[in-house]
Amino acid sequence: MTWSIIARDSATGQLGIAVATRFFAVGALVPHIASGVGAVATQALVNPYLGIDGLRLLRGGGSPHDVIAVLLAADSGRENRQVHIMDARGRIGAHSGKDCVDWFGNIAGDGFSIAGNMLAGPAVLDETARVYNANEKLPFAQRLIKAMFAGEAAGGDKRGKQSAALLIHGTEEWPDLDLRVDDHADPLRELERLEAVSRERWVHFRQFLPTRDNPAGTTDRATIDAAIEAATTGRK
Repeated sequence: MTWSIIARDSATGQLGIAVATRFFAVGALVPHIASGVGAVATQALVNPYLGIDGLRLLRGGGSPHDVIAVLLAADSGRENRQVHIMDARGRIGAHSGKDCVDWFGNIAGDGFSIAGNMLAGPAVLDETARVYNANEKLPFAQRLIKAMFAGEAAGGDKRGKQSAALLIHGTEEWPDLDLRVDDHADPLRELERLEAVSRERWVHFRQFLPTRDNPAGTTDRATIDAAIEAATTGRK
């Protein structure tokens, strides 16, 4: 019911997942990321515990390939599942069960993994990969969205459109960006709009939030407001 891309930004070390589908609220169940650990996308006849337990196993030191083997051994519905994983080192593992709905499959490249099912055809994944590869100079979030647009132009989910999501983690345990479009006639376009809105204030504000190294963050509102004003004024 879905296609997704997991990627690691070589410039920042961020891990990201972008996903789209003809199903409600895809961002609630498919993408799972733990900063410094890895990312998991669980789809087809979705099993959220593949994401939850997959991150736990990655934390324990398992490779993506080994993690998938452990997850599937415990899941009698494995042939209806599709799951792909990237760890913080960029290693990739993927599984597409034989009972997933055509067209389904998965591909991988340097720093990314793409998987999908119920698609118009293999060109959905191929075009997502091609455009991701061709836009390495774009900011990470925009690069992921642009790649998904290419997959949609190649046919996307053969049933149509409904929801999309973008999840990006950096160095902290909370996300750098977590955008969800749960029900929309053109979800990727709405995701693109939300990402642009995030650059108006959020990306400048988040630098002042608490971190493990600075547990209080910055609490002086004048400092925060001045920095946001300087960043946004300089952009205009």
